[in-house]
Amino acid sequence: MGKVRLLSWNVNGLRAVHKKGFLGWFLQEKPDMLCLQETKASEDQLPFELRSVPGYTSYFDQAERKGYSGVALYTRIQPREVRRGLDIARFDTEGRTLVVDFGSFVLFNVYFPNGGMSAERLQFKMDFYDAFLDCVEALRKKGRHIVICGDVNTAHNEIDLARPKENQTNTGFLPQERAWIDRLLAAGYIDTFRLFCAETGQYTWWDMKTRARERNVGWRLDYFFVSESLRAHVKAASILPQVQGSDHCPVALTIDV
Repeated sequence: MGKVRLLSWNVNGLRAVHKKGFLGWFLQEKPDMLCLQETKASEDQLPFELRSVPGYTSYFDQAERKGYSGVALYTRIQPREVRRGLDIARFDTEGRTLVVDFGSFVLFNVYFPNGGMSAERLQFKMDFYDAFLDCVEALRKKGRHIVICGDVNTAHNEIDLARPKENQTNTGFLPQERAWIDRLLAAGYIDTFRLFCAETGQYTWWDMKTRARERNVGWRLDYFFVSESLRAHVKAASILPQVQGSDHCPVALTIDV
């Protein structure tokens, strides 16, 4: 397969970001794979030019609830198999997961739940985390290389948000949420961005209501993780904060497989 460049972006509404120049940006970047989260649309609600981008095959997973959640993949490389969801009805009705087998690796494009609405939703998030890790581990233990991307909805360490002390009791930085990322790393997965950058001030989400992006008061919520077996194949990983159009910015990964 050779060098593969992947981009991942929570677009906060694919139809909304389309009106802000999304396709022009996409065709200029020309990634091999573009993973989107929070598309907020079913495939049949999208205009033709978003369903059929020249040079790419597109796949979508949408929530049963209209205008909610949703993930998408545009890829130049034809997959062997595409699966929607984790095969757990409780989670799969929310359109959060595409599992894509490219042969040399399995890609998980995931919009992880937000735990902020209630205690029940926080429990839903933690249950989703556990079910997801079981799913990727089952494949990794069969010898598969794994790439995980998406909006994880948790900042891992204090370095990953501008105001850690003020947010220790807020969802997205709760001890149990952060501990799950610890578990993921301990199981043999790598936070690829931190292979290349140990600096503070590197964020992927900013609150729009407080115009936090102008002051870079942000959180790093979007990640590319790879299984340890791919460590030597990771050539680059970065954040693209200059890309506008959403309250998140894209993240990038280049692997040589």
